[in-house]
Amino acid sequence: MRILLVGAGGVGGAFTAIAARRDFFETIVVADYDVARAEKAAATDARFVAGQVDASDPGSVAALCREHAITHVMNAVDPVFNMGVFDGAFAAGADYLDMAMSLSKPHPDAPYERTGVKLGDEQFAVAGEWEGAGRLALVGIGVEPGLSDVFARYAADHDFSDIDELGTRDGANLVVTDDDGNETFAPSFSMWTTIEECLNPPVIWAVDESGNGDWHTTAPFSEPEVFDFPEGIGPVECVNVEHEEVLLMPRWVDCKRATFKYGLGDEFITILKVLHTLGLDRTEKIKVKGVEVSPRDVVAAVLPDPATVGPRMRGKTCAGLWVTGTGKDGRPRSTYYYHVIDNEWSMREYGHQCVVWQTAVNPVVALELLARGTWSGAGVLGPEAFDSVPFLDLLTEYGAPWGRKELSA
Repeated sequence: MRILLVGAGGVGGAFTAIAARRDFFETIVVADYDVARAEKAAATDARFVAGQVDASDPGSVAALCREHAITHVMNAVDPVFNMGVFDGAFAAGADYLDMAMSLSKPHPDAPYERTGVKLGDEQFAVAGEWEGAGRLALVGIGVEPGLSDVFARYAADHDFSDIDELGTRDGANLVVTDDDGNETFAPSFSMWTTIEECLNPPVIWAVDESGNGDWHTTAPFSEPEVFDFPEGIGPVECVNVEHEEVLLMPRWVDCKRATFKYGLGDEFITILKVLHTLGLDRTEKIKVKGVEVSPRDVVAAVLPDPATVGPRMRGKTCAGLWVTGTGKDGRPRSTYYYHVIDNEWSMREYGHQCVVWQTAVNPVVALELLARGTWSGAGVLGPEAFDSVPFLDLLTEYGAPWGRKELSA
């Protein structure tokens, strides 16, 4: 297996640190627009090679694939560049993986009721071409989307005979401090992506009384609920957020409802609302003193790089799936499948903060399963399309075990 890793930021750097301990691949070409950043990530292992790539240009991606005889392209850049990397991989005859899908566009007339262009629509539109070429695009295989999608497959296959709701619930008790030890605002993940998913209309899957299922939208930050997260994180208020799981799970797992709720916190929600009010969430470029800039790019640039906040971060992050319905025994069941990473552990063991590490470990596991031939397929497929048990077993082998908690049905 010869891998092209596109993007050497926080998640890309964590990806190389995790992969360096495994032996399932021949080489990894670590590519970034910033060559220095690629060289830094590639310096950690003799099997790594640095390169430069323009992720927005399919031709640039394809050329790098051909130069290095790449078999698998791993997309670790912001989803605004997804189609460039996705199309470039296909043009070069390589398989493809990403951790977030092609971007959505709200419905022009009823954004908080009806879907417009949904997450992943551009990729699923060409699924037949990928399948016909015998190529695999494994989409949404980070932590979220990704691990919760694997949990959905596991729940359907092993624990539930009928599923009412697949409810992704993510929360954390992470705190970042400044040089003086005071708590400060510093997102633990890409601010560009966070703005995109949090301010877009959240999507919900629901089956009506006639048994017909479809997606609809609601307002950002709607339907708040307090969810009690495990391993000492505790109660966190979660709200609806647009996310790929809701678009992926119903394609392969029967359920009456699918939701995604995230514990953002009052401060973060307020900041996001202010950014929206001021127009600083916009991606369209504006001219400032003769220079064209995207307001959202400016916001992302002035905040700390998520890859650098690890030493000043403490706490745990939890990704998981709350499944309700009927168990295999015919009784009502409510189960939370989860994965918790402590920042102290990920920093000590890998030198990367817990959020980017938890995101990066899942595609490494998936690539190893593909290299072994344990997972295989063609077309545009989500994690739900594959057997969950080998993935969860290998994740545990990587030193990051998953958990399962029974809740009141």
